[in-house]
Amino acid sequence: METLKISCLCGQVCVKIPKLPDFINECNCTLCSKSGARWAYFNPSDVSIEGATKRYSRGDKEDPAAEIQFCANCGSTTHFILTASAISKFGNSQMGVNMRLADEKDLAGIELRYPDGRAWPGTGGFGYVQAARIIGR
Repeated sequence: METLKISCLCGQVCVKIPKLPDFINECNCTLCSKSGARWAYFNPSDVSIEGATKRYSRGDKEDPAAEIQFCANCGSTTHFILTASAISKFGNSQMGVNMRLADEKDLAGIELRYPDGRAWPGTGGFGYVQAARIIGR
């Protein structure tokens, strides 16, 4: 597949990714579920973002690791970036792109996982609220 191009509802923010993700997470934590996101993870240097976004960093965490980006016009969640404190701890090697913006037919064959972010203590691996499924099957 060539570059995956996705956009927000109004089309003012365009995200270009050079490859499909290995998997997608539909986390149930309050931030992910209320922002309507299904995250795929990429190195920031591999993702191109065009258009004006606004940002939100959750206030219920003392040191939130991610900052949600959304279209300044229509409000669609487009991606997240790591905060400065997270980058200092882990490096700038990951960002999330909201795959709900993609046509599901373009994601056929990719594993969709359901991590239990509400129960995650903040370290270690995730538990899952249901079994993974393959998109398009």
